[in-house]
Amino acid sequence: MRAALLALLLGAGAAHADIGLNIYGLSYHFDRDKAKELGLTHEFNPGLGIRWRRADSGVFADAGVYSDSAANTAVVAGAGYLWRAGESLRLGGALALFRSDTYNNGNAFIAPIPLAAYEYRRVTFNLAYFPKWRDTNLTNQVGAWLTVWF
Repeated sequence: MRAALLALLLGAGAAHADIGLNIYGLSYHFDRDKAKELGLTHEFNPGLGIRWRRADSGVFADAGVYSDSAANTAVVAGAGYLWRAGESLRLGGALALFRSDTYNNGNAFIAPIPLAAYEYRRVTFNLAYFPKWRDTNLTNQVGAWLTVWF
C-alpha cells in the first residue's frame, strides 16, 4: 500500500502541479443551541495545511492540522475533485480522513465532503459543508479557509 501511494505521488509529480498553503479558518454551526450544548463554540479555527493540485485538471489532495470547534487539535487528509463551474467558481467534493477528540468519540473516520471554491489570482477561497451524520458529527456546519498558491 505504501509503495503504491509513493508511486502515485512520484508519478503525479511528472505532470504539472501546483502547491498551495491552506490557512484554516472559520466554521459556522447551523444548530446554534445544539452546538453550544456540545461545546462547539469556537468558530475561529486556526491552522495550516498544504494542498497539491494537478494544474490541468480539478484533482487535488490536502493535508493539515487545525484547532476545531471545541478547541481540540484536528488532523485532516484527503483528496477530491473540483469541477470548473464558471470562470472562477469551482464545485466538487472530497473524501477526507479526520481525527479529532471532538468528533466520532475521538476515532479517525472518513467522510465525503461537498466543496465550493472561488479562485482569485493566487488565492482560493474554500467552503465545505459538514452534514450532521449519526454519532460522528452531531451538528450541521460549514467550514471556510484560504489556499495561497506558491
